[in-house]
Amino acid sequence: MFLALRELWFARTRFLLMGAVVALISILMVILSGLSSGLVIDGVSALQRTPVQAFAFAEGTKTDSAFSRSVVTEEQADAWRNRPDVAQAELFGNTIVNAKTDSGTPVDLTLFGIRPGSFLEPTASEGTALGADTDIVLSDSARDAGVALGDTIIVDRLGTELNVVGFTDDKRTFGHVDVAYVPLSTWQEIHAGVELGEQAPESAYTEASVVAIQGTDGSLPDLAAGDAAAGTATKTLEESFDSSPGYTAETMTMTMIKAFLYAISALVVGAFFTIWTVQRSREIAVLRAMGASTGFLLRDAVFQAVLVLVASVTVGVLIGLGLGAGLEGSGMPFVLEAGPILQGALLLIALGLIGATVAIVRIVRVDPLAALGENR
Repeated sequence: MFLALRELWFARTRFLLMGAVVALISILMVILSGLSSGLVIDGVSALQRTPVQAFAFAEGTKTDSAFSRSVVTEEQADAWRNRPDVAQAELFGNTIVNAKTDSGTPVDLTLFGIRPGSFLEPTASEGTALGADTDIVLSDSARDAGVALGDTIIVDRLGTELNVVGFTDDKRTFGHVDVAYVPLSTWQEIHAGVELGEQAPESAYTEASVVAIQGTDGSLPDLAAGDAAAGTATKTLEESFDSSPGYTAETMTMTMIKAFLYAISALVVGAFFTIWTVQRSREIAVLRAMGASTGFLLRDAVFQAVLVLVASVTVGVLIGLGLGAGLEGSGMPFVLEAGPILQGALLLIALGLIGATVAIVRIVRVDPLAALGENR
């Protein structure tokens, strides 16, 4: 690899310029990965932390915003409970509401209606669990909106007053809105549009958005058989993420942007090494005329490309992590996760190497006679 290192030093300005471009692409990759992870967590973190394997929706419910469109009954929940491969099944309510605190601070909340004491109830890291019908347990991130333990949350239009009795130990959001856990009966009244002090229709107390299903030993139940028995359309936990408002559009947009970024990286690296190979065609011809094998020249050039790519991507990722650390907690949905960043870095190196290899292959077509002046 002596030749590759000598060329890197001799043409260091050109290689540094190329490395700077790859490093900038790597920085952008880190920022996009952080935004992508942040949007996912801000959109469905509450679902991710719900201990279920699947959600059963009403038959025929459209995928987009399915939680707000679907209505299932206690009878359908019983059908799921009676299945041998289901450990627990509970009605689960999901509604986004506008509200305000007793001090007038406006808050947007996604109400999760659950039975107190069921497997769906989160552990309160501060305060107490759900007890009375007017109790509410909020996501830890709701503190940022100015909500504190003991505050009263007033649901707009209905005037329903809910007392903040606890906070979860982590951030739980749905559709980019903080989640609030309330007793199922309270959720059913709010969903039915019943004002404070009024009684909802009897049918309202037997309905919810979906059936939350927990399989035996944490395994996925037979969803097709369960749907046939209960008359539902079931999605696994991961599939249900698409039912969060805007989730599909956001993830598809970020995926498309990253795909273009990777393609640009491969093209830029390939173009650079194509020009570099053309510029040193005469030197390659001399080496071949002196007896250097094609394999030697290819290995030398590929090593050169690997060295540039690995060094540039490493520097870019480190700078990106430094910039990303300053963006976390800034109010935008941005989360640095090692997995996506490492995967992106490896993909940049791999695609860049493919582009470089395609360009370097032209070495095999260099005529050693050119070194002897054939083309002069």
